[in-house]
Amino acid sequence: MAMNYPQYIWHNGSVRPWQDAQVHVMSHALHYGSSVFEGIRVYETDKGPAGFRLTDHIQRMFDSARIYYMPMPYAEDELIRACHEIVTVNGLQSAYLRPIAFRGIGGLGVAASPDMPTEVSIAAIEWGAYLGEEAREKGVDVCVSSWNRIAPNTIPSSAKAGGNYLSSQLISMEAKRRGFAEGIGLSIDGTLSEGAGENLFIVKDGKLYTPPQAASILAGITRDSVIKIARSLDYEIIEMEMPREILYLADEAFLTGTAAEITPIRSVDEIEVRSAGRGPVTRHIQEAFFGLFDGSSKDRWGWLEPIDNKPAKAKGRTHAVAV
Repeated sequence: MAMNYPQYIWHNGSVRPWQDAQVHVMSHALHYGSSVFEGIRVYETDKGPAGFRLTDHIQRMFDSARIYYMPMPYAEDELIRACHEIVTVNGLQSAYLRPIAFRGIGGLGVAASPDMPTEVSIAAIEWGAYLGEEAREKGVDVCVSSWNRIAPNTIPSSAKAGGNYLSSQLISMEAKRRGFAEGIGLSIDGTLSEGAGENLFIVKDGKLYTPPQAASILAGITRDSVIKIARSLDYEIIEMEMPREILYLADEAFLTGTAAEITPIRSVDEIEVRSAGRGPVTRHIQEAFFGLFDGSSKDRWGWLEPIDNKPAKAKGRTHAVAV
């Protein structure tokens, strides 16, 4: 997917030219996948650019680092300010933010040594709809992957870690080889889990169903947002284990994620979803979600955080997580 790269990136505490953000090839993360990261959308609003649940994303990144015993060299409020700064210096009104923390150079042992540094970078790029601009209305064709999601107590699925996405790569690449836009992974017991990089919702008889955390899903922030929005619109949300065939019987289905936002599913395994794209429930939730950014929906949860190069006080926890 082609991208226009910006002029600057935030790297290890300072803004520098994009091409100067370099990492040694012997970094632990490159060899063993020891990184944690986030994807955060900044939307253009009538009051200027605003980060969507920016603080919540940074807090989740620190939680992911804690799970992997990764000491963070900056406090949460410092990284929140850095997110503001890198959007501003690149002159962006809307952006996709990618903060990442990773273990640097310090030996080849699988277990990270206590003195191994944690490096941190934050990129801000322009990035449109992940699954295509037309997908918001027409939907996408997906397949159930032959690859299962990770089993509980192998790799923690609630941590947004780089190594976890090897599973996602296999699922997504298989789907694309077969001519589909995305793949859906099953849990180890054959029940529904999630997409390669998205959470999954199914609409049946006006109710919304979504796999639970026990199905090895990422606890998605967009997923949580959709649940809150749907409840505010008086939809019933049911988190439960579901068999694969419910996909073929769905009235509507959609994927959620920071990159994918809210993307309808048109067909699964070449069986057309009954709505054949965006149905009325999906449309209702989409309108409430995207309405947050054009002002047609009230931000009743305080999710929009105006971008300011020097915010007076960041909302995040101010202590560094040292583990």
